[in-house]
Amino acid sequence: MSYNFNKQDIIDILNNSSEKLFQSADKVRHEFKGDKVYLRGLIEFTNICRCNCFYCGLRRDNSKVERYRLSEKQILECTKIAYKSGIRTIVLQGGEDSFFSADKLVSIIKKIKSYDVALTLSIGERTHEEYKIFKAAGADRYLLRIETTDKNLYKELHPDMSLENRINCLYNLKSLGYEVGTGCIAGLPNQTIESLADDILFFKELDADMAGIGPFIPHPNTPLGNFKRDNFELALKVMALTRLIMPDINIPATSAMESLRPNGRIIALQSGANVIMPNMTEVSYRKKYEIYPGKICINDSPLKCAGCIKNKIESIGRKISETKGSRFEHK
Repeated sequence: MSYNFNKQDIIDILNNSSEKLFQSADKVRHEFKGDKVYLRGLIEFTNICRCNCFYCGLRRDNSKVERYRLSEKQILECTKIAYKSGIRTIVLQGGEDSFFSADKLVSIIKKIKSYDVALTLSIGERTHEEYKIFKAAGADRYLLRIETTDKNLYKELHPDMSLENRINCLYNLKSLGYEVGTGCIAGLPNQTIESLADDILFFKELDADMAGIGPFIPHPNTPLGNFKRDNFELALKVMALTRLIMPDINIPATSAMESLRPNGRIIALQSGANVIMPNMTEVSYRKKYEIYPGKICINDSPLKCAGCIKNKIESIGRKISETKGSRFEHK
């Protein structure tokens, strides 16, 4: 079954803590997605970003970050390791780095796709024409988190950016035939429960194929560095409600959840999530991709990351999917 909650229903549930919510989300996940967990091999290929988002450790004005770019050869080596680990979806994620032109990315996309994998790009706002070029080169999916649909909050947190453009990008991606992922941050300063309800309803309006919900974790080298609040349960509730309202989409158990709670990803898997993204980035670069502090597994090799998470998944009676894990794949 699925749930047709209106905005007030969502607000009421978010304002009340209930174990029943998580149990219901897990039941719906089982009904619509089965017990397989999809793995996405994450490659963080550049931490250089033109944007200056107030919550992000990679923001342009953070001079304390040691910047890097992976070469095409390094990216392909990460892909090879992920493939040998049995992972059949690659997520190429980075800051909005103009060095990686459309031509450079097309070359990388085509080489990654020489492996039998689905490819998700997570590289921010690009033009409709660039999105079209990437799709033609073989990209299958695109992850672009809305972060918040609250117009005033978005403006406050994203200097020189536009919520309208963000939304346009998501609809452009949809029109080009990508499987589209989006998501939000739960627990931002000045964020209201009402705006989180709007975020969830936006996922439904967009008909997102994936939604990633992470707790806000303040980074000390950002304007929000002194904001303190434990947002784990709030993020978990937003995630569970998203599962109830959009029962067949893919929902990751985000690494940020485990940064706040031991076994946070396992808790998320038992509360509606069905995806995990083990980090395939070379160890020497992981510490430098610090969107938020306290990231997990920064000293583990890619093979260790993949093996560890497989053991955790099997410990709760779930199985690793050996497929590419489309939203539209039958459970």
